[in-house]
Amino acid sequence: MAAGERAGGYLRPGLRYLLDRLDDVPVQVVSDLGDLLAQNDLALALFGCVCSVAEEDRNIVLRWFTDPVVHGHFAAEEHAEQARQLVADLRAATARRGGDAASRSLVARCRAASAEFGALWDRHEVAVRRSRPYRLVHPDLGGIDLDCEVPATPAVDQRLRIFTPPPGRTSVLDELRALGPRHLCE
Repeated sequence: MAAGERAGGYLRPGLRYLLDRLDDVPVQVVSDLGDLLAQNDLALALFGCVCSVAEEDRNIVLRWFTDPVVHGHFAAEEHAEQARQLVADLRAATARRGGDAASRSLVARCRAASAEFGALWDRHEVAVRRSRPYRLVHPDLGGIDLDCEVPATPAVDQRLRIFTPPPGRTSVLDELRALGPRHLCE
């Protein structure tokens, strides 16, 4: 596959290799449309059922706007910014794809399911997030601050998301490791 091509749901071997080797920080591979394609054990311990690779539940954008439980895993003061950034990022992906069937379908599903999504979509904000802080609320550990880095990958439709603690706060990763990979759903 040449640089800049789409990988689709196929997890590129290089990304799989990185995912397998980066076992000391939470890591996810996400499509440009927000489908969670893979995650390591620490990401599963961090996000539990909020982020699932099961095809029916794996779109992070759709789940944000349709599943109120998802909001509970993020600090309340982050909700508006998280929603805005998800939509702006999806708009960038849709433009890159030339409004293909997959992006049109996802946007239609989100618009039909959420007036909030529709209002944000109508603002026409476009953004590609390469790094940002996350303020999460873990059911066992409470508030967790992490930074998310999204380095460029050769496939235009897949992103590696690496979650790291701010300097001096690495103990949260030890706590996640102790919990182990598991779904945090009831």
